Amino acid sequence: MAAGEIPPDLGARTLVAVFASPVATHLLHFGHNLGFRCVLVEPDIDRATSAASAELASTVDPSFAGEDTDVVVTDHDRPELGPMLRAALLTRARWIGVMGSPRHVAQHIPALRALGVDDAEIARVHRPIGLNIGSKSPAEIAVATLAGLIADRNNRPGGFDF
Repeated sequence: MAAGEIPPDLGARTLVAVFASPVATHLLHFGHNLGFRCVLVEPDIDRATSAASAELASTVDPSFAGEDTDVVVTDHDRPELGPMLRAALLTRARWIGVMGSPRHVAQHIPALRALGVDDAEIARVHRPIGLNIGSKSPAEIAVATLAGLIADRNNRPGGFDF
């Protein structure tokens, strides 16, 4: 394999960033460079300008969210949070997470309960996400998130515990 080439087994991975945001921009950029197939899910097409290296979709769809897919919700305050997470939970996605500080109330739990999602399914949603490295900027948050996903995928203790 030549320098800079992506190993073939990494090409099957998909990274879905839900909601266009500064973190999503970096997540998709870095994810693309790490060999992920990148998808931005944004129901408001006017917000979806930050995904140059990503496919664009308006909802999480089973056709691109299979067993080798990681779904990261990048905005926990959007009114579409519940429906987007419910759609993700209906897929075979390997990993689903919502960005958010552990110091704040998890908005996704009441949003999913209001849609009739049971607690066992809600428990599939990770929060907080990424490695606990004290990241503050959108780029640092994206790096911490991707590092955590890679650690989890490789069964390594990457620091998901806070």
